[in-house]
Amino acid sequence: MKNYPTSKIRNVALMGHTGSGKTTLAETMIFESGSSHKRGSIENKSTLSDYHEIEKEKEKSVYGSILHLDWRGTKINLLDTPGTPDYWGQVSDSLHVADSAMIVLSSEYGVEVGTEAFWKAAEKRNLPTMLIANKLDSELSDFQKTVDMAKERFGRGVAVVQFPYSEGDDFHAIVDVLKMTMYEFPEAGGRPDKLPIPESLKAQAELLHNELVETIAENDESLLDLYFENGELDEYQMRDGLKLGMLNRDIFPMFCTVAEKNMGSGRIMGFIGNVTPDPTERELPTKSGKSHKVNPEGEPALFVFRSTSESHVGDLTYFKVMDGSVQHGMDLENKRTGDSLRLGALFSAQGEKRTEVSQLDAGDIGVTVKLKNTTSGDTLTGKENDLEFDPIEYPEPTIRVAIKLLNEGDEDKLSNALHQIEKEDPSLRVEHSQELQQTILHGLGEEHLNVILHELQNRFQLKVEFITPRIPYRETITRKAEAHYKHKKQSGGAGQFAEVNLSIEPWYEGIPDRDDLNVRNVQEIDLEWGGKLVYQNCIVGGVIDNRFLPAILKGIMEKMESGPMSGCRARDIRVSVYDGSMHSVDSNEAAFKTAALMAFKEGFLNASPQLLEPLYEIEVTLPSDYMGDVLSDLSSRRGQILGMDSEGSIQKIKAIVPLQELDKYTTRLKSMTQGSATYRRRFHDYGPVPNDIQKRVIEETLSSEA
Repeated sequence: MKNYPTSKIRNVALMGHTGSGKTTLAETMIFESGSSHKRGSIENKSTLSDYHEIEKEKEKSVYGSILHLDWRGTKINLLDTPGTPDYWGQVSDSLHVADSAMIVLSSEYGVEVGTEAFWKAAEKRNLPTMLIANKLDSELSDFQKTVDMAKERFGRGVAVVQFPYSEGDDFHAIVDVLKMTMYEFPEAGGRPDKLPIPESLKAQAELLHNELVETIAENDESLLDLYFENGELDEYQMRDGLKLGMLNRDIFPMFCTVAEKNMGSGRIMGFIGNVTPDPTERELPTKSGKSHKVNPEGEPALFVFRSTSESHVGDLTYFKVMDGSVQHGMDLENKRTGDSLRLGALFSAQGEKRTEVSQLDAGDIGVTVKLKNTTSGDTLTGKENDLEFDPIEYPEPTIRVAIKLLNEGDEDKLSNALHQIEKEDPSLRVEHSQELQQTILHGLGEEHLNVILHELQNRFQLKVEFITPRIPYRETITRKAEAHYKHKKQSGGAGQFAEVNLSIEPWYEGIPDRDDLNVRNVQEIDLEWGGKLVYQNCIVGGVIDNRFLPAILKGIMEKMESGPMSGCRARDIRVSVYDGSMHSVDSNEAAFKTAALMAFKEGFLNASPQLLEPLYEIEVTLPSDYMGDVLSDLSSRRGQILGMDSEGSIQKIKAIVPLQELDKYTTRLKSMTQGSATYRRRFHDYGPVPNDIQKRVIEETLSSEA
């Protein structure tokens, strides 16, 4: 395989809502370019990208794939990404190494909820973005509606470069208003004939051409001057203006395709090669805060964006060359670990197929094998080079499950399997909760977690099942109470004696000082499980020696970690130790720890204890047709609606919902909206639970202790 200089490399993230046809478009582009002699199909399970068994079974992308093609001397690396929200972790790493984005829209439905998410992801990475209206041969196709929706959602920078001669069964030609040419396709698709624009469409073509010229000129002063001077821009001036507009995210050109029939892909590849930026033309953020541009002449540097493993090969590391050139056997340093690494064989990836290469230049994407302790987000470069790129940001989880091992003795095997899966899929978060005594997986949706279950059962041969995880409740109090406990024990030899009097009350930000007690010192403790403990020493007259005060605090903390009411951790409490007594011989730290623990427990239970539950702020994005059903469902889940926003036909609902009510919510949301809605969540705070839930949790605790 030949080596490509940086100026002849394009890295394009290919994104689209499930069913938009992006994988089919990738397959068509590779075939049309001559980089593959056969065009695979999803139905025949023969695509280059969706090659995993689970992808063939589901007939959709589950994992991101790296593909490449040669279009007239330019290497186009396509980063094909999943369209289902459950697998969007694979979108994050692809966008991190892409230099432009191509979002495929189904002209049947226009801008869908998934499209919205892809747009925001590209926007966050400041990626030049082009839009593809696909499936124009569908009887439901509505190109103008798709354009209108895109402009409504993404702004007036959406610029029509092509429009269909006709739609539905009669689709056979595309009018290009940049080149002012009509492309007419053979019935079976493939290379089109270039024809003059028919008289019946000339007025529409000229109108759109002028709109495109004006959009380009508005974003470049030199081109604006030329436009005013000549009343027109030539094709090459328009190309330059489009490139600048795309780099600044001021212009988002829209093209037409019927990917399934191989109509329109050649023009898109030509545009990518001629207009979209090469890797040197974008500024990239680094950990130091300075921006960085890919430098073909610089010291070799790689950014690792994906790790996988294959049974017959071992660990595979996918990377982008950020500076210089890399060859087999080169020594580099992992900036995260400080380890020195030697690069093994280098490959160019075409889905599951890999072709060995001798060298990869700056901007190119490749894969190598058996790099120890290297994972997604790592920067590899020379020892003296302090360059380190920003890590990849993955989506926040939306669902959680607990793992139940069915075979005793497989704990280590499970731990190793989860470590490997988490390394390959950083959007999965594994939590070993000592508090809940469970291993909890946090994922992006039920489909995502089902893939993890499939991996555990089939790849790692583990007998496991997923169960509902426990809720990490908290305990607190709602009023002040006094407590006293005398610990006295005599069993031959030295005895134990300690007496503690304390006051317990709810703590809150800005709580006034106690003027009824002689507060000698205060400790504010930020609890690792959230909230505070404020511990006040109010002892006067030396009735308790200072050396026993840490033991008293230790007893209080021990009981807070397994709360007096339900065994859940306690928070937001102020304890004032104001009296007590000790014995010159029998008092010791153990005695005072016990006395404090029991006094705290007594006071807590007399202070109107309250169980708290974790609350999450959620944002649901959905088509307007389903607003009523989703709002009604949120109310049934004890949700507090914070607000609603509208962006065209896309609606957003913000609400506060208890974690307990969010189990399986992604599944319910898909069911209510026919898979068209998405949601994200983040921890908000703890809040009081209803009395019936508090009673149930306490009863369950008592029954488990019995």
